Amino acid sequence: MKIPEGKQLVFFDGVCNLCNGSIQYIIKHDKKDLFRYAPLQGEIGQKFIKDRKIDTSKVDSIILYEPNIAYYTKSTAVLKIGKTFGGGFKLLGVFALIPGPVRDWFYDLIAKNRYKWFGKQNECMIPTAELKAKFID
Repeated sequence: MKIPEGKQLVFFDGVCNLCNGSIQYIIKHDKKDLFRYAPLQGEIGQKFIKDRKIDTSKVDSIILYEPNIAYYTKSTAVLKIGKTFGGGFKLLGVFALIPGPVRDWFYDLIAKNRYKWFGKQNECMIPTAELKAKFID
């Protein structure tokens, strides 16, 4: 998996409408061009999951990978991504004061119902030509 130097990789559920909308939101607000993206269902996502023995029955919607540092899941991944946007998004840091299991309970509630509430696509999102460079395949 070749991730450009200084970039972080956001793995996401490529068939989830909420997840795809969230990726579009991140792209729009990623003024520092920090993130690259890959669907969990893709070859790289599947290899990442397998290599780290991630239980996809517990983590199946978002993973933030900081190469050579760590990877983060669920609400921690969301908070770390939002924190990079600066401005008012820094206020999200207050949620980090809430214990992870409590934050993740709310995260899991949304993740469990995401297809029912927001819908699902038959296949992973195909990025536009303009955005293709931001996706790792």
